[in-house]
Formats: sequence, C-alpha cells, structure tokens
Amino acid sequence: MDEGADFRSWDELIPDALGLIFRNLSLQEVLTVVPRVCRSWRKVVMGPYCWLEIDIEEWSNRSEPENIDRMLRMLITRTSGSPRKLCVSELQNDFIFSFIAEHAGSLQTLRLPRSDMSDAIVEQVAGRLSTVTFLDLSYCGKIGAPALKAIGSNCKLLAGLRRNMHPIDMDGKGSQADEARAIAATMPNLKRLEIAYLLIDTDSIVEIIRSCQELEFLDLRGCWDVKLDDKYISDKFPKLKILGPQVIDHYETNNWDVCSDYTDSFYDTDSFDALWDDDDESLELRFYEGFDEDPSYGWPPSP
Repeated sequence: MDEGADFRSWDELIPDALGLIFRNLSLQEVLTVVPRVCRSWRKVVMGPYCWLEIDIEEWSNRSEPENIDRMLRMLITRTSGSPRKLCVSELQNDFIFSFIAEHAGSLQTLRLPRSDMSDAIVEQVAGRLSTVTFLDLSYCGKIGAPALKAIGSNCKLLAGLRRNMHPIDMDGKGSQADEARAIAATMPNLKRLEIAYLLIDTDSIVEIIRSCQELEFLDLRGCWDVKLDDKYISDKFPKLKILGPQVIDHYETNNWDVCSDYTDSFYDTDSFDALWDDDDESLELRFYEGFDEDPSYGWPPSP
C-alpha cells in the first residue's frame, strides 16, 4: 500500500475545515495568496467559510474610508447571511452602519471603535442587533445616551459593553451622566462594562451597580468625579471588581476573552489599499511604498 494512501491532500479537505485554517492567516494572505494556490482554495475564500468571523480592525486603522466600506460589503456579502463576529474601526457614516445591521442576524461580537455613526441611525436599526452579546463603541463621539438606550432596549443578550473614551475628546464636554443612566435603565444583564474617561459622577455609577446585578467587572479609569466606598462595594457586591483611581489599582481579566474576544496585543500587519478590479470582481492589493522601511508607519492608531 502506498505510504500516503491514508492521507488526503490539502485541496480535498472540506470547505469548513479549510475556512478554520485560513482564519489563522492575515487578511492579506487570505485575499491574495490563498486563492492562487488552487481552485478549491479559491472557492473557499470566495465563499462564507473564512468570513464567519471578520476582524479587519487593524487593517481599517490605516485604510481610506471608501476602501473600508468596500471591504466590509464584500466580506459580509460572502457570508451569505451574517458573520458571528465583526471587528472594524473608523466607520465614516450612517450608511455602512445600517448595512452592517441589515446583515446582523447571527452577530454576537461587534466592535466598532472610532466610528462616526449617529444616534439617529442607531435608534433606527438597533432592533436588528438583538443577537449581539458584546459591543464596543469606544471613541464614537457622535453617539450618546439615545443610542445606548436603543441598544439596551433591543439587545437583551448584551453581556459586555465597551464605551471607553479618550481624555482629549472629553476636553470641554459636559456631563455624560445621561449615558450612565441609560446603561443602568436598559442593560441589567451586563457582566462587563468599560466606561473609562466618561464624564460621570458617583450617583450615576451607583445607579449602574445597583441596576446591573450580574456585573463582574467595571472599568472606571479616568472617571475622576467618582468616589466609591471600597467596604460598601466589597460587602454589597462581592463578585464585582472595579478598576479605577478610587477603588483598586489592578485586576485580572480571568476568562473575559470568552465574552469579548479582546486582546491588547498589537498585530504585525501590513498596510495596504483595497481597490476593486471590476473585470473579475476580485480584490487587488497595493502596498504603500516604504512601509517595510518604516514599520512604525500608521501605528499606533490615534483614538
């Protein structure tokens, strides 16, 4: 018997298995290298198997807005329904956010930091995000309490919310206690809440703690007007860990990756523009000249 008879070649693996393997590759490799290997691999990349989890956040930090829109529309359309996870930054308008919501039937993790959608569009389409369990709206300066209220009222499975802001963006802004009250009123099942540098006071935080009985972790870094009684918190809410200047100065993340799929690692990805080739509906990638010589180009991204 041939020694290799019991082994199947790579191109004979079922598409689902190949999709799982290809998800470990960079976006660049999946879009430019894998499709050239063989027809079966190209078919996998062109289908939904690689895109049930779409994470182009690092790539989008360096890309032009129109390229981000095109990439999102292409990848989401390939899922033939809805991805389970979508991570992208710097959405520029309400239209692309609405497109995401239209294809959110199976969406569980949604990360949209530094995006510019409005309260109005979030209120309009929040009902389509009902399956989301973790949401990142950090550094989204055009939304506020109305958007958070709409999300909380429609996303009953929401267990994690990241709404961190940057100190520079908060300069000159008024109180955001209304955002805290919206969270307290509509998100009782939260287990993890990050609201670093929001302009909130002690009363609004106490309202969140009392209303969100399942809360296990609360990030209050930079919330300088919040002063909590450590003994009261430990006695009344023993499972709650708070990260902030007035309570504790360290914490352990434990198993929160299960909820948020979050990592603090910086990814070593190349920067490239995405342009359509209308002849064969494929994606042509062109790398910025000189990027290899200057690996710090475009990194870290500005909040």
